Parts: sequence; C-alpha cells; structure tokens
Amino acid sequence: MVRTVISLDPEDKAWLDRQARRERVPMTRLVRRAIQRLRKESETNPSSFEHLLRETSGLRDFGDALTYQRKLRGEWDKRK
Repeated sequence: MVRTVISLDPEDKAWLDRQARRERVPMTRLVRRAIQRLRKESETNPSSFEHLLRETSGLRDFGDALTYQRKLRGEWDKRK
C-alpha cells in the first residue's frame, strides 16, 4: 500500500473517528472503503459528459479535422 497525507475539516475527522469506534475498525479502513466505493460508483455510472463522449465517438468520419475546419472557415470568408 502507498501512504498518503490528507487534510480534513475538524468536523469530518471527528465524525470519522466516531464512526471507526462504532464499527470497531481503524479509521484508515473506513477511508479506504469509502474511496473504493466512490471509485466503483464512478466506474459503473460515468458522468453524462463522459457517456456522451463514448456514445458519439467516431459518429462522423470526415477525414482530417483540421482540413475540414479550414474548409468551413473558408466558407465564412466567402460570405463577406
């Protein structure tokens, strides 16, 4: 395991200590368990933005993006 130092608000630290005593486990175990839960939840329920990126990736294939962008901007210049 890797050691790390974190800063907590005093109220959060007090709650964590009380919870650890209630469950009769080390505080570090509670922290590891919370991180594992958060990670699992994040991996199984990606944000809507991440979901949107995955769902639309490769949807449109127009070749080189820079060439396409320059073509579009060239159309803007023609309007003037």
